[in-house]
Amino acid sequence: MPTLISDQRISRRGRATPELIFGDLWEFDPAPETADPRLQSRYDLFIDGKFVAPKTGRYFDSINPANEQKLAEIALAGDSDVAAAYRAAQRAFETTWGRMPGRERAKYLYRIARLLQDRAREFAVAETLDGGKPIKESRDFDVPMTAAHFFYHAGWADKLEYVAPGRRVAPLGLVGQVIPWNFPLLMLAWKVAPALAMGNCVVLKPAETTSITCLKFATILQDAGLPPGVVNFVTGAGETGAAVMAHPLAAKVAFTGSTEVGKAIMRSLAGTERKMTLELGGKAANIVFDDAPLDQAVEGIVNGIFFNQGHVCCAGSRLLVQESVADRVLAKLKRRIQVLRVGDPIDKNTDIGAINSRAQLRKIQQLVASGVKEGAELYQPSCSLPTKGFYFRPTLFSGVTMSHRIAREEIFGPVLSVLTFRTVDEAIERANNTAYGLSAGVWTDKGSRILKMSTALKAGVVWANTYNKFDPTSPFGGYKESGFGREGGRQGLLDYARLV
Repeated sequence: MPTLISDQRISRRGRATPELIFGDLWEFDPAPETADPRLQSRYDLFIDGKFVAPKTGRYFDSINPANEQKLAEIALAGDSDVAAAYRAAQRAFETTWGRMPGRERAKYLYRIARLLQDRAREFAVAETLDGGKPIKESRDFDVPMTAAHFFYHAGWADKLEYVAPGRRVAPLGLVGQVIPWNFPLLMLAWKVAPALAMGNCVVLKPAETTSITCLKFATILQDAGLPPGVVNFVTGAGETGAAVMAHPLAAKVAFTGSTEVGKAIMRSLAGTERKMTLELGGKAANIVFDDAPLDQAVEGIVNGIFFNQGHVCCAGSRLLVQESVADRVLAKLKRRIQVLRVGDPIDKNTDIGAINSRAQLRKIQQLVASGVKEGAELYQPSCSLPTKGFYFRPTLFSGVTMSHRIAREEIFGPVLSVLTFRTVDEAIERANNTAYGLSAGVWTDKGSRILKMSTALKAGVVWANTYNKFDPTSPFGGYKESGFGREGGRQGLLDYARLV
């Protein structure tokens, strides 16, 4: 039975007072996920269908952000390793995969999806241990959505004559891909699945802090019988990623990460004929009008920024609330985040897990300190944090203006900035007053207002009365400094095709 961990304040009639209902928490027994993640002590590179030691002879540690303990050693790839991966991909493209009929490629993609479903709990635990996100997120969203992307693109592989009506499509050849740490497995699926469905071969580098599930995924490729060289994984830090992006055999590069790195990639590829898709930073506006269902909106706001620790590029980190309901929304938000549980991400009771790395935690701390210094009003619930690991309390700033750094810069943490507006036009102006344009949310009872906002907001995705909902059939991508190109849906598939 749960035990109340604060003084019980009961009225004379034996009923709990509001302070008891909203100010106290019940302490639940620990409920850790027990599936075996089957981690190895050392992971090598995956090149030409097998695991190989790096030519550099060097390895680096992958750290569990929840307790700062070492999980495994990861191979550090050098330029020669990247070159070997591209040579393997070129052989596979020229001899097998590029020539294989789409209906045969589809069989491999279906097999990959089913094998991942069979090992779903194992991968969910590994994802949480390596990245710090709550097991509820890994188990209920990341892994199932990864399998869904492979299923979806398997369905396209034998129907490519319909993907561009009136035109024929052909694969580009070799594709270099770099993915971030916030959704290691799902970002892999977003990039690998459409590339394979179209007939391309891949060299991919995961983030250095979250490489384990990518390398575990290589065992699924082996079990699926994927021809050697079709998919190759090289691991390392920025220099390895730069080598993947700059290799002359790559007909296309796809990058998800920071805007600064995206700009550097664009400069390095300027003047070449290589295709490029970039999914970069975001500073999404979540807009609440006075006719919105406020309780539903509050849950959507919490889902959009706190349940994922703000670790998504489309996190709704700017909340724009109409002035007439601002006080009510702020009170509801404060009450809601009081009961969010911060702690061990492997525990199924946890709402907010660990920040991915110490460096990212320091960045969050610096930006929050800037918000306080610049005069915004800080609110944090008084929850206890584990003594080991990288954790940060859910944080709410009110009294924010667009001159504050916390309203302009991407934080990538559980930090929400609340701004207010009076009119529809003012909401649009404030939402668009950013260098980014990845996503936005609108909360209102009026369908006509939703349609107006969806066309006026400069964002690749606009959610209406919901937030952070994804589907493999829907394209995702941004405008302005949030990048270009789309992932998912028919549009994302076309970004890996050559029209002939």
